[in-house]
Amino acid sequence: MACPLLVFFLLTLALATSNLKADPYAHLDSATRDLLKQLDEKYRAGERYLPGYQLDKSQPEPGLPRVFAPTRPRETYTKYPWKKEVVTTIFWIGEPANPEKDSPANLASSWDTRWMESYGGYDDPDPKARTWDFRPASFNPGQNPFYCALPYNDLAGWKRTKPGAERVIPWFKERFTESGESVLKSQWIAIRHGSKLCFAQWEDVGPFETDDWPYVFGNERPRTSKNNTAGLDVSPAVRDALSLRSGGLCDWRFVELEEVPPGPWRKFGENNHFVQLKIRQTEEERAAVQAKMVRLREARDAFIRSQP
Repeated sequence: MACPLLVFFLLTLALATSNLKADPYAHLDSATRDLLKQLDEKYRAGERYLPGYQLDKSQPEPGLPRVFAPTRPRETYTKYPWKKEVVTTIFWIGEPANPEKDSPANLASSWDTRWMESYGGYDDPDPKARTWDFRPASFNPGQNPFYCALPYNDLAGWKRTKPGAERVIPWFKERFTESGESVLKSQWIAIRHGSKLCFAQWEDVGPFETDDWPYVFGNERPRTSKNNTAGLDVSPAVRDALSLRSGGLCDWRFVELEEVPPGPWRKFGENNHFVQLKIRQTEEERAAVQAKMVRLREARDAFIRSQP
């Protein structure tokens, strides 16, 4: 009498377990999913680069969220306005010091004394050492390869919150927890170069300045006179996604999470809000499956006990 129930139980277990092996692109919209699968095929065939995410200003972009920005980050009537035509330079985790340019080694960030360790290694800027989805080819990064630096630090010496930070940072009150915990680290920004657009997380401070809040949060131009008044540092991933050369001009602005569309900037990193969300969802799904298995086992045992 117990055999049919046992077969039913095993089939149910197999179906439930299969839900844990979902399509890695299942959480994306259909247009982005098709694009990434197409690029997977190209990569396996030997093509190493994404062609860049084009921003067609005459048409809505497929796959962007329809909560705050139905097509892309807003041009007007937005909480955070665009900073336009900002000289943009390239930096990377593990970059050696350059005394001629007054540039320190990038082994630590302004908010992480073990930045290179947290990332998982050297973020080699050589295009031949990078994959189609803009990460280093030798490892999966522990943090988002789409990172940037802006010239304001809300901390002093990694240990305490800088006096005055609460007056200049727009979201300070809603994110502050304790002195020494940055409210800026991992904030998302949109970066635009020509017809291309990508998204990155604020993970370091620079170039050159550490207290240029009138530019970062206000309407002023960058304070520094170095590197042609550079006001934004971006990672090799951002460089490649935008087809950008160091010293080129970019527009940028802060964005809310709901404005960040699907793309390679959402794939990697423990600091990445979308990776964190996916992990939580997977854990919740696994817990739900396990709870269902417990109920099925209890039902099976109860059935078996009821048999003469």
